[in-house]
Parts: sequence; structure tokens; C-alpha cells
Amino acid sequence: MAGRGLRIGVLAGEASGDILGARLLAALRKRYPELQVEGIGGPLMQAQGLDSLFPMERLSVMGFVEPLKRLPELLRIRRSVYQHFLANPPDIFIGIDSPDFCLRLEWKLRRAGIATAHLVSPSVWAWRRGRIRKIGRAVDRMLCLFPFETAIYQQHAIAADFVGHPLADEIPVQIDRTAARAELGLPASGRLLALLPGSRGGEVGLLAPLFLATAQRLARADPELGFVLPAAGPERLAQLQALLPAFSELPLTLVEGRSREVMMAADAVLLASGTATLEALLVQCPMAVAYRMSPLSWALVSRLVQTPFAALPNILAGRALVPELIQDAATVEALVAAVQPLLYNSQVTREQQQAFASIHQALALGFGDRCADAVAAVLESRSH
Repeated sequence: MAGRGLRIGVLAGEASGDILGARLLAALRKRYPELQVEGIGGPLMQAQGLDSLFPMERLSVMGFVEPLKRLPELLRIRRSVYQHFLANPPDIFIGIDSPDFCLRLEWKLRRAGIATAHLVSPSVWAWRRGRIRKIGRAVDRMLCLFPFETAIYQQHAIAADFVGHPLADEIPVQIDRTAARAELGLPASGRLLALLPGSRGGEVGLLAPLFLATAQRLARADPELGFVLPAAGPERLAQLQALLPAFSELPLTLVEGRSREVMMAADAVLLASGTATLEALLVQCPMAVAYRMSPLSWALVSRLVQTPFAALPNILAGRALVPELIQDAATVEALVAAVQPLLYNSQVTREQQQAFASIHQALALGFGDRCADAVAAVLESRSH
């Protein structure tokens, strides 16, 4: 089909999906110069030619209560998108992340005879594995960001491709820590520990006091050690500033945003389990990972999760590569014991960094082109 027109439907419900979708559309347009794109997406996808039927912001809801309050509108938007594509069938429809919104839409479109693909696998390998049957009915092909994700789809005879991760393409393999420190106005010499207690208010409320108390203990053992703490936006900045008077003796620099640059500058990082651990891995910053949640949430999650590791670097490595301290295990004493080897034992840091470099190489596949290959494979299979 290369060289002739292609009409696709695509839907991204949040900013991270808009980034992925823009890369996919740019790669597809190289193959199909007359590409026509309709659906829902943000400014990056619109810059690649998307005609967005609704503002993407109307789908960007977080937590448990907000989606329930907005449910009538969300259902109305999904119904309108379905009716639009039913009346104007695309060659393929691609849902990007947002599985609770997209999979039902994909299932209905596929049942109507429209080819479907989904970019970003839900965490079926970790919890709610029963969703795999629903996914099998909804998509012709699943596009996975991580190599370990394809196995469960293969076990259920669902076509799946590992397409790599765009951050691995974007972040250079060699990191200049001196330049990163200069850019942030941090001292060029001396050991520096980054603290990343999360991006959500609840995470920061539970983890930031713990991380700061850990930093206080480390500083008593090594008065030359410095600390840098990025805040994930104005609200988190205010939340962290309210905590700092209790730790006024800490040699700590508070930065708004720029968490990636902070990790590039640091000798090691203590951070919340989540997507930031992938960035830490890719910038080869030795890490210890911690997480706490409310007792009720932990009681529910600990029964549902079916993976031996919480930290993404450990899941990718298939072993306990980085220390992870979850819930009751996340104490000041345990975090100090986990962080100190990262700062003072070059063998420990070297082992982590060598594994990080290997994982980085495995994830850097040329994300956009691999996604376009997978889409082309669905179109090819449907043409026979």
C-alpha cells in the first residue's frame, strides 16, 4: 500500500498518548504521503494532520471519583466517535493507551468489520489478567512498549509486536553529568543525591517526609553530600515547600520540573516507583525505589498484583537489579541502607549502569517506524 492514500482513525486521551501518537503519525506519513487522520488527539497529533473530533482535554481525567462524575460526557463522546467511524469506516482504527475508554470502542469497531490496533499494552502481565480475553476480541494487533509484554498475548494467540520505547530513542546513551549540573546551577563537584517522591499529591504526602528524613540521616553521616529535589509542577512545589522548614539544615536545592535533567546531574536517585524509574534507567542514574500507599489501597493492590517486582527496571531486567522497598519495608533505616552503596560503592553503581545500558539498547528500536510496520502488517493481513 506504500505510496497510496490511507485513512485512519486514532484516539489518544491524554498528553502522553499525544506524544506517542504524533510519532506514529509522522512515521506513517513517510509511507503514506496522502495520509488522512481523524479521531481525538492533542496539539502534537494535530500538527501531524489529525482532525480532532473533540478536544482531547475532555478525556483527560484522573483518579476514581472524577471519571464517575464525568461518565455521561465520556460515554457520549465515545458513542459519537463510534457512530462517526461506523458511518465513515477508516482503513484502520488505532487506540493509544487509555484502555478503559479505547478497548470498548475498538471492540465495537472491530465487530463492525474495521481493523483495529492498540498502542501501549495494559498491565495484564501484572494484574487483572482476565482482561486479555476482552483485548483479544477488541484488537487485531497489540503494540507493546516493553519486550516482556508480548509473551502473554502469544499465549492467548493474540498478535502482538514489541515496538520499543520512544524515550530510549530520544535519550542519548552517553550522559554528560557535568553539563547537566551546570545547566541546573548545581555544584560541579561533590556527591549529589536526587529525591523524587512522585508527581501526585498523595504520593508526595506519603513519600516526601520519608525521603527527606532519609536525606537528613545520610547528611549526618556525610556532611559533604548534597541533595536536589524536583517538584512536578506548581502544586507539588507548594506542597514540598511546606515540608522543608522541618529540614532547614539540609543542603538541598528545590527545582520546579526538570526531573530528567536532575537525574542526569545526580550521582544517584531515591525515587517513587513509577514511570520516572524508566527515565532514571535511561540516563543511567543508579537508583533505589520506594513506594507507599494507604493501608486500604495496599490491601487491595497486594492481592491483585501478579508480578514479583514493582520497579520497572527490575521487571525489565527479570531480576532484583535495583533495591525496591514497598509499603512497610520503606523505612528510613532501610532506605539509608539501600542508598549508601549507590553513593559510595563504585562496583554497585557500575553493575546497575551496565545493566541500564543494555536495557536502553534493547528498547531503542526506532519506535515510530516499528509502529508503522505493525500497522502495515494489520492492513496487509486484512487485504488478503
